[in-house]
Amino acid sequence: MLKKQDSLTHSRALKIVGIIWLISAWCDRLWIALDRKVPAWDQSNHLTGSLNYLYAFQNVRFWDGEWWNYFWTLTHKYPPLTYILTVPFQQIFGKGADQALLVNLFYNGIILLSVYYLGKHLFNSLTGIYAAAFCVVIPELYRWRLQYLLDIPVTAFTVACFCCLTLWSQQKSRQKSWLWTLILGLCLGLGLMTKQNVLFFLFFPVLYLVVRYLWQRKWEKVAQLISSFFISILLWGTWYRTNFIYLFSTSQNANAIPALSEGDPALNTLKAWLYYWDLMPRSLSWILIIFPLVGLLLYLCKKLLKGSSLKNYRLPIASIAWLALYFFGSYLICSAIYNKDPRFIMPALPIVAVFLGYCLTLWQGKWQFMRQVTIGLAFILMLVKIFPIPGMTPIANLLSPSPPLQTYLGDRYPNSQIIAEITKVEPYLKATVGTITSTESINHNTMNYFGALADFQVYSRETGSREEQLAQDARSLNWFVTQTGDNGLTKETQLALAKSLPENPDFKLQKQWKLPNSETLSLYHRKNPPVTIEAIASSSQKVQLDRILLPAETPPGIPVPVTYEWSGSWQNLQNGLLLLKWQPVTGENNSFWLHDRGIGMGQLYPQPKDKQFDSFRVIERTAMLPPESIIPQNYTLEAIYLNPKTRETYPISVPPITLTINPNATPSPAPELDFVTQLRTLALELPKGIEGLEPIFEQIGRFNQYDPQQDYLVQVEKTLEYRLQEKIETNTCSSLSNCPFPTPLNLTYGLALARALQEDASGTLEAMQMASRLDADNPFVHAYLAFIHLYQWHPKAAETALKPALELRPDIPEFQGLYGIAALLQGRAIEAWKVLKPLL
Repeated sequence: MLKKQDSLTHSRALKIVGIIWLISAWCDRLWIALDRKVPAWDQSNHLTGSLNYLYAFQNVRFWDGEWWNYFWTLTHKYPPLTYILTVPFQQIFGKGADQALLVNLFYNGIILLSVYYLGKHLFNSLTGIYAAAFCVVIPELYRWRLQYLLDIPVTAFTVACFCCLTLWSQQKSRQKSWLWTLILGLCLGLGLMTKQNVLFFLFFPVLYLVVRYLWQRKWEKVAQLISSFFISILLWGTWYRTNFIYLFSTSQNANAIPALSEGDPALNTLKAWLYYWDLMPRSLSWILIIFPLVGLLLYLCKKLLKGSSLKNYRLPIASIAWLALYFFGSYLICSAIYNKDPRFIMPALPIVAVFLGYCLTLWQGKWQFMRQVTIGLAFILMLVKIFPIPGMTPIANLLSPSPPLQTYLGDRYPNSQIIAEITKVEPYLKATVGTITSTESINHNTMNYFGALADFQVYSRETGSREEQLAQDARSLNWFVTQTGDNGLTKETQLALAKSLPENPDFKLQKQWKLPNSETLSLYHRKNPPVTIEAIASSSQKVQLDRILLPAETPPGIPVPVTYEWSGSWQNLQNGLLLLKWQPVTGENNSFWLHDRGIGMGQLYPQPKDKQFDSFRVIERTAMLPPESIIPQNYTLEAIYLNPKTRETYPISVPPITLTINPNATPSPAPELDFVTQLRTLALELPKGIEGLEPIFEQIGRFNQYDPQQDYLVQVEKTLEYRLQEKIETNTCSSLSNCPFPTPLNLTYGLALARALQEDASGTLEAMQMASRLDADNPFVHAYLAFIHLYQWHPKAAETALKPALELRPDIPEFQGLYGIAALLQGRAIEAWKVLKPLL
């Protein structure tokens, strides 16, 4: 690769790059300070992720394995480096989108330094400086540099990796070569901890170098490349190992589903392969394309007119070919991906900037001023595109077809006011609001982000799209946000729910706001929410049951409405679990049901905002579910308080109460069952295998919408752990689902499901091993055991656990698939292929 003699010293060139970065930073921060837009869908989602990690670092426990598991599972879809690197900025400058965007100054610095060093080592220092300047004014780069997304960090670390790879490949000194091996490995690790797309852009350059060094028998170079990969594993290995199972669904959700919804061209069409090429004028602008390329053409023509041969053109062909390999290789891979978006090709643009920077240096002699003209026009064009300069927009759109990103200077949207109203009405509770609108400023991700800014007291979720889901949403959610006029991406079925809220007797209009676009935004609240809390004057610290309200009699197998009123200190109420057992008044233990759960359904906020009161009353309006096979007789309540943190328990005095189970009684209207009861009921489907898993995960998805923190899973786990430790003498019951009391097997399946949904692999394994002993003739329980072993990368144990399942039901394809995977992970590839081939 040819290097020209530089007229600029390295230190002076770096100072110029630093000035370019400062000018870029000043423009970016001015735009951010002026702009009043609300972060849109994806931006809000990533900003919420940054707050999750900000709060995780408030209570760091590096020596605690459980904390590390929590830390790595805070995000399943995207690697967390972007969120982690944002933490110090929000820790120092405060929470908010503007503060989080400070991290983009860091990424921009990486991009500018990387392209400078690429330009310097492949061409000359002047090329590197022009490349850095181009990266500031490229429309597709500055557009996303002003927003909190993963694309800028992905671009930064991808270009940095390519820069390191380039410098490593040029090293002649053995010591420096190994040093750059280490740097390359660390940089690759950082890139893969940002997003997997880094590999799309590095694949062909790395492949070329591997083939080249193998051909040249440079074994040490090949060893260094392999070593750099293993060094990178030290950074990304733990997160990918913890979350690898989610990567399959992430790939589907991020590729096929968006491509279908956005109408991207099919891969068997020419349009799909020209998609990114057609976008180049939008991504780069005509100024950055035409002026440098004209410089190149004039240079070639000048040499041609002088009669020079091609070899005397003094073009650094090797350097240009190296950049072309990166660009066209990544272009091919990005075009082969079904889902298309201008952002996906962004890591290729800085490399194009290096080539264009070199072309700009070919304006020589009396035409050398065209270099400054090009950069000056591009900079002015950028200012016109991002700031509202009257009369300049048509010209700017002609020279740069990219969408404008001008500052919004109008009135602010009331997102924070909505959250403030909810916390004012329910100051002691965590809340989940169903957002039935999906515009750029008001949508479930944006509302969820503003709730996170309020110390995660309010969450927002999108309502379901099917009628049965919407009916369940209306029963389970206590807050809704609706909007008049254009609702963006909201589906018609969701709008039907919004239109029904004004006439719904269960809801009231809490407050309305006039939006800057003159539409009206409405906040609805349930008239009788399932949990209400009030401060009281009381000296009792222990939890007490003050009152129970329920019908005198009820038929079995039907939800029974029940109201509990609890009182006690906030600490005991917030931390406490209730072990509620409805048993015969005679004291017999052959027929009973459980209503265990957290106080206030686990929705009590960690710290009360009103510090002047020591005691509080929690009123729960919920429902319980007596088994369908319960014995008709009179039942009363036994209540125990459990603190899962301290393991403290004590009996709770129960007011005189009796409930008669009468098959001929008229059912009373009841609210939605609490999620703990519903999950224990769903767990009875586990022994049915695939047939039972489908309804389980369908409902779990809805529960997680209503309880975003998934606190109900902890309630199920802790209460069932306690119940399974009890030595309860009961009659045997042959049926799992038709029994007048919860059997140990019933409770064990519930415990296993709760732990599995919390991604506690070792705890799930322990519970499922217990279930396999109690339900040894069920093939599916053994298959579950095998799957857990595979999840933990223990293929030999998985194969052993699977043998009873294959003996009981060798015809089930899923069992064969698990066996094939276990064989493959043990290195028995031929055997695995024989097993898996018929299933593919």
